[in-house]
Amino acid sequence: MAPLPAADRSFVTAAVVQASAPLFDTPVALARAQELIREAVTDRGADVVVLPEAFLGGYPKGLDFGVTVGSRTPSGRDLFRRYHASAIEVPGPEVDALAALTRELGCHVVVGAVERRGGTLYCVALFLGPGGYLGLHRKLMPTAAERYLWGQGDGSTMPVVDTGTARLGAAICWENYMPLFRTAMYAKGVDLWCAPTVDDREVWQATMRHVALEGRCFVLSAAQYLRRDDLPADLHPVQGEAPDTVLIGGGSVIVSPLGEVLAGPLRDGEGILTAALDLDDIARSRFDFDSIGHYARPDVFSLHVDESARPAVVRK
Repeated sequence: MAPLPAADRSFVTAAVVQASAPLFDTPVALARAQELIREAVTDRGADVVVLPEAFLGGYPKGLDFGVTVGSRTPSGRDLFRRYHASAIEVPGPEVDALAALTRELGCHVVVGAVERRGGTLYCVALFLGPGGYLGLHRKLMPTAAERYLWGQGDGSTMPVVDTGTARLGAAICWENYMPLFRTAMYAKGVDLWCAPTVDDREVWQATMRHVALEGRCFVLSAAQYLRRDDLPADLHPVQGEAPDTVLIGGGSVIVSPLGEVLAGPLRDGEGILTAALDLDDIARSRFDFDSIGHYARPDVFSLHVDESARPAVVRK
């Protein structure tokens, strides 16, 4: 898709990337992220690019880390050691490399990553733009078995980034099912709702269309497409050992503020979806529904959001 004329700022070209990176090989994952971002911008004319959940650091689909209720195993602990080593630090060299790329290309990017902070890992969405690194969002609630891998974010990392044309926010995977989180983000004026994910179920499409329709925003959902041969040979995912076994099946999609699918869902392989977003559609869609404006009932309902940082140790 050719870039839109620079003078027409009511349009933004968005790209969602559906791909995977080898588990436990962060340098290769970073190189793939750089390659895919460059392709989306230079070949597809993208102004905004979204990469999947845990693209840097990896999503270990099908692995149990030797955990049963009340018990861990030495082999599971060593597997976590490998996962911990493959995570990235923020700030750090991987973030610096991505920041250099977005400065070069003049684009905005949201990248799913696994952040290492001391002994704890966090699932995060990194925000980068023409000015470099802009901030991150830490997943508030890891889902199910993710909780023995990742810590919980707090209210201090819920940014909305103003690109000068549109405002970007992120909800990672099943955070999109948290109604109070969604409401808090809608109140920040999100225009482009970025949803890095590994949820490849068909019902995910209904969720993405609902969020777009409820928030009257564009939804950009980037899912991983992961096969068994993207994992090291010594690992044994529950889905099977055949190299072409699909562990995460994609389903990336772009949705309009009225819930219309503009691109995707993408299945059965890797790829990049693009769509030209008419930002005036946001105002058109809110004519008859604004969940935190004329359709809210503050006399009946209120939401209080604590955006303070919650460190375990506070030095005074």
